[in-house]
Amino acid sequence: MNKCNYYLLAILATVLAFAVTASASAQNPQPLPDLPQGGGEKDSIRQLYEVTVAAKQPVRTIATSQTLSGADLQALSTTSVADALKYFSGVQIKDYGGLGGLKTINVRSLGAQHVGVYVDGIRITNAQNGTVDLGKFSLSSMESVSLYNANKLDYCQSASEYASGATVYLQTRRPTHDSLSVQLRNASFFTWMAKANGQFNWRGWQGFIDGEYCSSRGNYPFRYHSEYEDTVGKRANSDIRYGRIEAALFKGGFSSHIYYYDSERGCPGGIVRRLSDKYTNVGREWDRDFFVQASYQERFFKKLLFKANTKYTNEYLRYCTDYPENQNTARVNNHYRQQDAYGALCAAYMPWSWLSLSSSYDIRYSILKADLKRFDDVERVDQKLVFAAQMNWHNIQAAASALHQRYSDWTFANAGAAEPLDRWTPAVSLAYTFCDITLRCWYKEIFRAPTLNDLYYTQVGNRNLKPEYTKQLNFGAEYHWNDKHWAVDAQADIYQNKIENRIVCLPLKGTYTWSMMNYGYTFCRGLNATLKGHYQIKGWNFSLLTSLTWQKDVDRTDPDDEDMYNKPICYSPTFSSGITGIAGWRSLQFTTSYLYVGERMWSKADPEDILEPYHNVDMKLSYTHNIKKTLIGLCLEVCDVLDIQYEHLPRYPMPGRNYKLTLSFGI
Repeated sequence: MNKCNYYLLAILATVLAFAVTASASAQNPQPLPDLPQGGGEKDSIRQLYEVTVAAKQPVRTIATSQTLSGADLQALSTTSVADALKYFSGVQIKDYGGLGGLKTINVRSLGAQHVGVYVDGIRITNAQNGTVDLGKFSLSSMESVSLYNANKLDYCQSASEYASGATVYLQTRRPTHDSLSVQLRNASFFTWMAKANGQFNWRGWQGFIDGEYCSSRGNYPFRYHSEYEDTVGKRANSDIRYGRIEAALFKGGFSSHIYYYDSERGCPGGIVRRLSDKYTNVGREWDRDFFVQASYQERFFKKLLFKANTKYTNEYLRYCTDYPENQNTARVNNHYRQQDAYGALCAAYMPWSWLSLSSSYDIRYSILKADLKRFDDVERVDQKLVFAAQMNWHNIQAAASALHQRYSDWTFANAGAAEPLDRWTPAVSLAYTFCDITLRCWYKEIFRAPTLNDLYYTQVGNRNLKPEYTKQLNFGAEYHWNDKHWAVDAQADIYQNKIENRIVCLPLKGTYTWSMMNYGYTFCRGLNATLKGHYQIKGWNFSLLTSLTWQKDVDRTDPDDEDMYNKPICYSPTFSSGITGIAGWRSLQFTTSYLYVGERMWSKADPEDILEPYHNVDMKLSYTHNIKKTLIGLCLEVCDVLDIQYEHLPRYPMPGRNYKLTLSFGI
C-alpha cells in the first residue's frame, strides 16, 4: 500500500467512526431525568431548577510538567509569555533586549525549533524559521501557562502535539460572568500602554475580546565592560509600536480564537566599541500576524471521543536596512509573506475506564513568498499520523505512541526542492504512584525538519540537509501533599538528551559566504527540580515557588579535536535557579523574585569568550479596592532592582533597573 492510500485510509476510518456514532446517537437519544416540580404548581408548568455539575480531572503525573496559573501567574512581574516561562526550570530565554527584542525559548538545550507553542491545543507555526516570538503574546487573557518536557498526554490530542521535543501550552480563560476591565500603564524609557478586556457569559456561550496598544522609545542606558573595553551609552533605535487584538468564543466542546498583531520596531543590532552615529544600526522591522482557529470535541457512548481542529495563518514581515546611515551593514529591503492552512482529525476509544486507544491525522499546507534575488516561492505539505495508547490501572500509568511524519516541498527554482522526508518515531512513558509519591520514566525519539530558511534561503540554504534527530531519556519523582491550610508540590527529574545531525550555519566558502549544514553530535545530561508551597489562613496567603537546573551540554562530534571535544555548547549555562515569594493580605499583595543564571560560552571559535553570570531581582506591589461594582487596582513593579548589567546574547545588553506603574478599572 503506497503512502497516499495509507493516509487516505486513516482519514476515512476516523471520519466513518464519527459519522456512525453520531448517527447512532441521534437515533437513540438518552432519556432526560425527571426534574423536581415546584410545590403547588398547576397545569403543565414545571419549575426548572439550576443544576451545577462539577468533576475533578484526574492528575496525570506521567508527564514531566510545570504550570503557572490563576493567582500565581498574575502575581509575577510579567508582561508577555516569555516573562512567565523564565520562572520554569530547564528553560533558557533568548532575549535581544528591550520591549521590542525577539524572545525565544530553549528547553533543556534542545533549541528553539524543538519547542512547540500551542494556544488552546493548536500549534503556533512558522515554516520560515521554525521559531515563535513569545513577546507577541500577552498574559491578560491566559488562564495558565504550562511547559511539558516531551509532550502532554491527553486521551484525545492531535498528532502535532506528539511532534516536538518540548511543548508550551497557553490556555485561555473561559469567562464565568460578564465583565469589562481597562488598564493604563506608564513605564521607564517613555513606555505607554493601554489595554481593554471584555468578557461575557450568555446562554452557554462564553467569550472575550482583548485589545492592547503600546509604544516605547526603548532608549535605555547600558554599560558594556570587557577585558579590552568599557563602554557607556544609550541604546539607540530600539523603539517599538505595536497593537494587538484577539477574541475567543467557547461553548461546551467548541472553542475558537482569532488573533491580529501589528508592529513596527527598530533593530539596533549589537553594540560596537566606538559609539557614534556612524556605527548606529537604523534597520527597521514591520510585522503583521493574523490567525483564526477553531476546535470541536465530542463524546459518544461514554467510550468514544472525537476532536477536530482547523487553523489559518497569514504573516507578513518586512526587514529594511537600506538607509544612508548604515555604512557597515548590508543594504536590504526584504518582504516575506507566509500562509499556512491546517486541519486535524482525532479519535479516541476507551473500551474500559483504564485504557484509551487513539489515532490522529494532521495535515498542514504552507507557502512562503519573498522578494529576495534568485528566490522562488516555496510550498510545503506536512503530514503527521499518530497511533497512541494510554493506561491508568490502579496505581500504574503507562503510555506509548508511534508518530509518522512526512514533509514534501515544491519550488520552481533551478536547483529544485529537497527530497521528501519520511520517518517513524516512538515514545514510551511509565509511572507508579504510592503514598502521594509518583515515580516516572519516559523515553522519546523525535526529529525536527529543516525550515524553509535552512533549505532555500538565497546563498545560504542547503537542499541536502538532514533532520536533527533527538533522543530523550528521563527519570523523575513527584510529590503532592495537602491539608486545610497547606499545599506542597515537589518534583525532580534527571535527564539525558542526544542530538545527531545538528543544523548549523558555518562559513564554508569564505568569511562572507555562509552555508547551512549538518554538523555535530551533542550530548546533554542534567537535573531539573521545582518546589511549590502555599499557606493560607484567615486573610493571609503565602506562596513560595522555586526552580533549579543543573546541566552539562557538550559537543562530542570529533574525538580527535582536542580543542572542541567535550566542550560546552554555546548559550547553555551549567547552573541556573529561581525563587519567588508571594505574600497577600486581603487586597494587598507583594511579590519578589530572584533569578540566577551561570556563565555561558558564546563562541565556538574561542572557548574563552563567555557571558558572565548574572542575578536578577524583581519586585511587585499591588492593591485592589472595590467601590460598589467597580474594582480599582494600582500596581507598582520594579524590575532588576539591583541594576545588574547583563546579556542573554553578546553585545545585546538588557535594560537595567526600570519601573512600571499600572492603573486598572474593572466592572
